[in-house]
Amino acid sequence: MSIEDEIKQAKFRTAHQKAVINLIFTTNRMLGRQQDFFKPYGITNQQFNILRILRGQYPGKISGAEIKGRMLDKNSDMSRLLERLDKKKLIEKTPCASDKRAADIAITQKGLDILAEIDRKIEVVETEMLRLTPEEALQLSHLLDKSRG
Repeated sequence: MSIEDEIKQAKFRTAHQKAVINLIFTTNRMLGRQQDFFKPYGITNQQFNILRILRGQYPGKISGAEIKGRMLDKNSDMSRLLERLDKKKLIEKTPCASDKRAADIAITQKGLDILAEIDRKIEVVETEMLRLTPEEALQLSHLLDKSRG
C-alpha cells in the first residue's frame, strides 16, 4: 500500500518530504512489529539491542557508556534498561575496577539462551517485515547509509 493511502494524504510538498514521511511511518510500523515479536521473550527492542551488543563482547565485559555509544536508539535510559535486564538475570553487573561509580556489564548464559532462541526465528520475521529480495535489501541499506552520510 502506498504512503498516500496509508496516511490518507494525496500530496506532498516535495519528493524529499514524501520520502522522509514514508521512512518515519515505515520505521514506526517495523518497531511495533519488533515489539510484538519480543513480547513473548519479556524484552523490549532496546533490551534486545543491549543483549546483542553484549553477546558481541562475550565473554568479555563492557561499560554502560560503551553500550550506550553502540545503541541504535541513542536516547535510551541506559541505567533503567540495565537494571531491568539485571533483574531478569540476563546480564551481570560488576563494579568497574578503574571507576567505582561505573559498572562492567556482561551477558549471562540466560541472556545468551534467549538470543539463541530469538535467532532461530528472527530472520523469517525480518524478511517478512521488509518484503524485499536480498538485493533490494542491500540497495535499501546502501541508500540509507548514503542519506545519513
